[in-house]
Amino acid sequence: MLVEPVLELLDPRPGQCLVDCTIGPGGHAKILAERLGSEGRLIGIDLDEGNVVLARKGLADAPAQCQVLQGNFAELDAILRGCEVARVDRILADLGLSSNQLDDPARGFSFLGDGSLDMRMDRREALSAVEVVNRSTERELADLIYQNSQERFSRRIAKRICQARRAGRIRSTRRLAEVVASAVQVDPGSRKSKIHPATRTFLALRIAVNGELENLRSLLREAPKWLAQGGRIGVISFHSVEDREVKLDFKRRAQQGLYSIVTKRPVIAGPAERADNPRSRSAKLRVAERTDRPLEACLETE
Repeated sequence: MLVEPVLELLDPRPGQCLVDCTIGPGGHAKILAERLGSEGRLIGIDLDEGNVVLARKGLADAPAQCQVLQGNFAELDAILRGCEVARVDRILADLGLSSNQLDDPARGFSFLGDGSLDMRMDRREALSAVEVVNRSTERELADLIYQNSQERFSRRIAKRICQARRAGRIRSTRRLAEVVASAVQVDPGSRKSKIHPATRTFLALRIAVNGELENLRSLLREAPKWLAQGGRIGVISFHSVEDREVKLDFKRRAQQGLYSIVTKRPVIAGPAERADNPRSRSAKLRVAERTDRPLEACLETE
């Protein structure tokens, strides 16, 4: 997704060290590794064990030195220390889900197929969407749904979920989608429904289960100390809450003198890519470049 803009704006060069924080099945990574060449190094990170396996397989014949790890990019500091890296030249974070995760009903990320209400990117974690949906109070659910997805019917949806679970735990994606649709009184199959009425609720729950906003903030906080002078960070986000986090962080770092902003406005997919891949319609890429100002000079403003 947004492959050409990523290549153009991140501009990876032979011999550089690049961190792909959300390597997924390795789509971006394989192309980036070609640019890095035999003297370059690519470190890939992903929460999903299945993605790690796919990425390792896909990068087996890549020219760059590739290392793929299961981990959380929120722990970038520990991961890069463990890889014995002093500085990196490029950081890429393609937020959200990979297609293989969305298309697998067993993962519970999508309401398009019926599956267990799971939503864990890292299946080693205990908290799943089933627990969040069935154990949270009405107020907790309403706040969570609104804060994570800006769903304007969050209170109505939370109330309906709490009513529905009195008859039994909500365990499946289909059941949750039905409950949300009934709360907002929208038929998902009607022509008036441009997007499924459960879209924002599912997004909000996924963000909560995986701590996605907290993880993003940690990555943005740690990135400046790892980027070499002239190094670049690129983040692809898929909804306004994430994009706002990235936009404000890059702006603040620019005010501190740590970054120069490469993309004054977010880069979006062109008509051809949107037609070929509808999921790219909401993708936004922002890129910033590390200046030569020492991080220590800005610590007082943190």
